[in-house]
Amino acid sequence: MVNDCGANLATVDFAGICDNQTFMFPHLAQIATWVICTQVFLLILWRPRHIPEYVWATGGACMLLIFRLLPLSEAWSAVRAGSNVYLFLAGMMLLAELARQHGVFDWLAALAMEHARGSQARLFILVYGIGVVVTVLLSNDATAVLLTPAVLAVVRRTKTSPLPYLFACAFIANAASFVLPISNPANLVVFDGQLPSLDEWLRIFSLPALAAIAGTFALLHWHYRKDLRIGIEDGSKPAALNPRGKRAAVGVLLAAGALLGTSAVRGPLGLATIGAACVVMLFVAGRQWRVMTDAILHMSWGILPLVAALFVMVEALTHSGALKISADGLIAAAHWPPILGLGAVALSVGTASNLINNLPTGLIAAAAVKAAHGSAVVHAAVLLGIDLGPNLSVTGSLATILWLIALRRENIQISAWHFLRVGWRVMPAVLLLAVLALVVSVGAC
Repeated sequence: MVNDCGANLATVDFAGICDNQTFMFPHLAQIATWVICTQVFLLILWRPRHIPEYVWATGGACMLLIFRLLPLSEAWSAVRAGSNVYLFLAGMMLLAELARQHGVFDWLAALAMEHARGSQARLFILVYGIGVVVTVLLSNDATAVLLTPAVLAVVRRTKTSPLPYLFACAFIANAASFVLPISNPANLVVFDGQLPSLDEWLRIFSLPALAAIAGTFALLHWHYRKDLRIGIEDGSKPAALNPRGKRAAVGVLLAAGALLGTSAVRGPLGLATIGAACVVMLFVAGRQWRVMTDAILHMSWGILPLVAALFVMVEALTHSGALKISADGLIAAAHWPPILGLGAVALSVGTASNLINNLPTGLIAAAAVKAAHGSAVVHAAVLLGIDLGPNLSVTGSLATILWLIALRRENIQISAWHFLRVGWRVMPAVLLLAVLALVVSVGAC
């Protein structure tokens, strides 16, 4: 619910401003909230002095509390509301780290090179296909952060341009991220504890996901068609996975099956994910405690406070008018013809995702859909914008930001303008194609 900001102005104490001054500037609290949150989002994206993203996010959340722009009780409620997302993220990170440490991603990349048989076009198809599988089963973050370096290491041996394959990893991490509910943490955020059952999810999203995956592939392949015509030397045969690597691969598949079963019965997906990850860790490690501690210590734990702080900032933004603006927009779009209304919703959400990142956008959009009593179809259009919109710019999603950081560690610099030049040729067309597929899919249901 949106609070009446005017009714609460007497309680605002922004940086020691007295009540009379607060009364004279009735929108001071809202302006201060937007300024703080905007600065935090920019700092997260730019990472000055290489300070981790979670430091800026938690600092911004603390400023909101210090200046009394958000009551502590509501901030704590916002943090607790993300418990399912935290458990899901922790479980997926643990599964992905086990696969990485025991060579599963390196083996997959080398396997693609072996079967490419000297053809870059064939290698592109194989890398893209592996990216789809990893995204669907381990979420988009695993594809962007863990598969990308493995693909880069293999492609570098051919002395050809790695850009087609790197962009394939980045774009498929978003394009395939709504094949299943477990394919993107943002899916849990958008549906806010009300995930459709697995059969309903597949009925709504299968056709749009197929359109997004195929459309992204076709446009990326066309964009890099000249690079992909050049032949490459055949790659060496990949080394076989060691016993722990095999157990990690089998464990990931079994965990994915368990999560699909949980989704089918609308079970607690976050709890199921962390539980499955712990079982897989025990299965992989056997009696070697060092294997467990290595996996746990190398997880990107900073993601959890980052997400928690984003929940707090979005709660503050909803009190400052963002929720009302979003809800009014959804209500207006509901009166348009389906293809125009759903297209406008998806494009608006996708654009906002590139401005402030898709995770906070998803939090605001989820609250707006609930406030506007939006239908399941509107919810689906919002999800398309959240998952596909980030393919326009490097600021769009956490996965893309992490992808960019992973490349910088490998001394590869891809500018925001370079990404945008590729993204504008792919994202808008693919998003509209997915919306059209959604209209067809819903009409067929």
